[in-house]
Amino acid sequence: MHRLTRKDLVLLALLILSWGVNWPVMKLGVREFPPLTFRTLSMLGGLVVIGLAARMQRESLRVPAGQALTIVKLAVPNMLVWHALIILGVKLLSSGRAAILGYTMPVWAVLSGLAFFGDRISGRALLGVVLAMAGAALLLSSEFANISGQPLGTLFALLAAAAWGFGTVLMKRTRLDMPTISLTFWMLALTTSVMCLLSLLFERDQWRLPEAVEWAAIAYNAAIIFGFAHVVWFRLARLLPPVMSSLSVMFIPVVGTFSGAWMLGETPHWQDYTAMLLILGAMSTVLFTPKRQ
Repeated sequence: MHRLTRKDLVLLALLILSWGVNWPVMKLGVREFPPLTFRTLSMLGGLVVIGLAARMQRESLRVPAGQALTIVKLAVPNMLVWHALIILGVKLLSSGRAAILGYTMPVWAVLSGLAFFGDRISGRALLGVVLAMAGAALLLSSEFANISGQPLGTLFALLAAAAWGFGTVLMKRTRLDMPTISLTFWMLALTTSVMCLLSLLFERDQWRLPEAVEWAAIAYNAAIIFGFAHVVWFRLARLLPPVMSSLSVMFIPVVGTFSGAWMLGETPHWQDYTAMLLILGAMSTVLFTPKRQ
């Protein structure tokens, strides 16, 4: 089993914090602003940030010969379907509910591996998935009535999670001779072009200049989420087995729930604290393993 270095663990902690806080940030950004347009503007800014970072690191953005189609196959589930559907889910649901539903992703990663790639899952990893889903169920336990009242938002979030889970497995099983930052740039570029078209088709009549809070949310997503978090996540997805990478970020919905309570005035309950312990247990099954494994 692959083990994370100290640097990887620091990057993972920063990823969890930045991505977790982003759920209420996105909710603030799309309350009165068209969601696809919000996501498109964030991605355009993210492309600039990643391009500058690649240049500073002297990494080539060249696409290896014959690999363009492979990048498209990776971009569709990992970026396009995930981002298009989850931002629609955030628009319809609370930030905490959308985060929890989105992070059912480990289950979909396991199911995708079993159904499409013939993977075998260890007992330790299976325990981690069970603990993570028990934590997610607790986080949702007080919200079932609200979720049932927004079936379309719930469907969007679950389909987004399923696509991301499949994409995580596909990412691990794909060999590309290019730096992760370059791969992220081109997947984001492809997704941005499609999102521009979707925004034009479905939200043109809602277009306006963002207000101050919306600009702040767009800037946070561009610089922190696309410029940093996605590059770190795709590094983990390429480095680690799918179950390990997906469970390693399961603390994000907990951060999303508590940051939503702080930023949006939502009140945590005993279920939230119990779920936090369960998800920490789930993460420990894959992050802290004996060296022999």
